[in-house]
Amino acid sequence: MDADVTIIGAGVVGLAVAGALADGRSGIYILEKNDSHGRGTSSRNSEVIHAGIYYPPGSLKARFCIEGREMLYEICERNNLPHRKTGKLLIAASEKEMEKIGQLYRNALRNGVKSVSLLEEKEVREMEPNIKAFGALHSPETGILNAHSLMDYFLHKAREKGAEIVYRTLVIGVEIVSGGYRITTVNAEGEYFAFTSERVINAAGLQSDVVARMIGKQYLLHYCKGDYFSIDGAKRDMVRRLIYPVPEENHVGLGVHLTLDLSGRMRLGPDATYIERVEDYRVDKGKADMFYASAVRFLPFLRREDIIPDMSGIRPKLQARGEGFRDFIVSEDMPGFINLVGIESPGLTAAPAIARFIKNIFT
Repeated sequence: MDADVTIIGAGVVGLAVAGALADGRSGIYILEKNDSHGRGTSSRNSEVIHAGIYYPPGSLKARFCIEGREMLYEICERNNLPHRKTGKLLIAASEKEMEKIGQLYRNALRNGVKSVSLLEEKEVREMEPNIKAFGALHSPETGILNAHSLMDYFLHKAREKGAEIVYRTLVIGVEIVSGGYRITTVNAEGEYFAFTSERVINAAGLQSDVVARMIGKQYLLHYCKGDYFSIDGAKRDMVRRLIYPVPEENHVGLGVHLTLDLSGRMRLGPDATYIERVEDYRVDKGKADMFYASAVRFLPFLRREDIIPDMSGIRPKLQARGEGFRDFIVSEDMPGFINLVGIESPGLTAAPAIARFIKNIFT
């Protein structure tokens, strides 16, 4: 086969790109190494629609988060996809932390997130009587969705317009040839297949740096694992909004926070631990005491026995341990070859905006 466009990776970003580019013509292919879509980072996260508070003004993370958030709410509402605009409290445990909250408030305003507001302790207590905080930043535009439903929507949209998806197919080589790129693959039975594609989008997530090196781009990802612990269901009505502490230094993570799913179940996490490049999704049960100690500071109703190991995810970070902020890489590094590298949080929120950006490059 020959392809007009090949998308490597069927996570939320790859599927969003496929949905944006498919136009009723054949010749758009999505290659996925797993036996179903969205098996990696896209389905192992907090499923939060982020508002755009944290990221440096002018960064791609800020831009695509804010654009993507507006697009996601519209997509979910128009297509009856499960979601809820829960709102979020970014809380301070002390006056010193309230200074950091003030910095985030000003950063959000610079990013154009005008709906945020600063709250004093009494106002926090009125909104969430069961949490403990010195003060908070209120983000009413933050929400939650079902990541699998969103990915199913993008895939259905792409297929409806002629795109095809090929599972259990690993890309092992990309060669620049006349008219585009020769892509070599191997499937789960060990069979090799090569074809030519005029354009390629590398949306391979945790392996996106490996694919980029196939055309000579020397990106390097670092795996940063996050474990989650769920909270006993008997406590599910104690909190109505997402509750986040002050984020960790150097943008490594947002701290062990409290999220809700669409059923109201509460979950703590993720933490942030750099690991070797192995996709190991086992939850470290030994972290339960640390999670409890972190969370009980702002969730005084919590008991140690309420915390149950849940799941884990791995962030594809461009920043190494101890390094500062690194932005998304969304770059046409060769004519018709776009690398999407380091697409971690807020990648889920940013997905439709990244897809629109790529569509504009190709049209």
